[in-house]
Amino acid sequence: MAELDISRNSVQMLSFGFVPTPANSLSGGEISNTGAISQAIQRLAFEVNSKRKQIATGMWGTAVIVKKITIPRIEKKMIADQIQWEAEQYLPFDINSISLAYHVIDSQGQSETMDLLLIAAQHELVAQYRSAVEGAGLELKILDVSGFSLANVYESNYGKTRDTIGLINIGSSVTNFVVVSAGEVIFSRDVAMGGFNFTNEISKEMGVSIPEAESLKMSAVSKGAAPDEVHSIIAATNDIVTEEIRNSFDFFMGSNSGASFNRCFITGGASQTPGLMEQVSKATQVTVEKLNPFLRIKAGKNFSDAYLKQISPFASVALGLGLRQAGDN
Repeated sequence: MAELDISRNSVQMLSFGFVPTPANSLSGGEISNTGAISQAIQRLAFEVNSKRKQIATGMWGTAVIVKKITIPRIEKKMIADQIQWEAEQYLPFDINSISLAYHVIDSQGQSETMDLLLIAAQHELVAQYRSAVEGAGLELKILDVSGFSLANVYESNYGKTRDTIGLINIGSSVTNFVVVSAGEVIFSRDVAMGGFNFTNEISKEMGVSIPEAESLKMSAVSKGAAPDEVHSIIAATNDIVTEEIRNSFDFFMGSNSGASFNRCFITGGASQTPGLMEQVSKATQVTVEKLNPFLRIKAGKNFSDAYLKQISPFASVALGLGLRQAGDN
């Protein structure tokens, strides 16, 4: 949870906190234990100690579908009427059972067609997120997509460029991958893979419990004492995760007429895994560098440089959500 103070010329982080996700409470972005998530959010709100009650949060994984479509060019004011029919052609849900939004990618183009991003989530999944937030005594004001918040935090820190840039957030159980071009998100995909894959492989290969495997992994990540076998398992799992990321890169190029990028920023807790960033760069032939969410977003005086360095990989999505304001586009 991040709390931001936003003015015309600057953004400052006032408070920040994070707690472990309750076990067996989330699956692929769907909330399976609303009460446990509500309690975790309530605990976070207490730790952050903010008086604000309105929340922006992000959906991910199977809970949300983001799809780029191309339609005949029409006036912008007519899109809302047309979009329902278009969505029926592309989405595997009853149109009456989903919450639907769209974003025009190329509103000033001169071609006979126009590209849109369709964003859809089933009503029941939206209700899960709302219930989890309201169960913590807060108000869900904005429901975003985690990948989009990644793009927001990138733009806030690095500015808009004409370049095409890849952004990767490797979390515990999901990897968000978005591509930004000329200030627009043109691709968004979530892959059900992350830091837990490393923990699970250590647990299986070494015959230890999940908590023990997590402890061994974190010791290796922090360059503490860890058996050679742990490092070998991490290296082997790096191959698997890298292959999934490379597949996502290929999927982007295949669905965007061979478009490509040669620069990618990476963040997320699992991005700190030894050798992973270098392996992704080597396998994809793309320059990969760490995303710094505090390049231009400033932190209050109560945050030390050491603490900011510690939380930097975990903060990007929350900061990107905090940049949203009710009623914005």
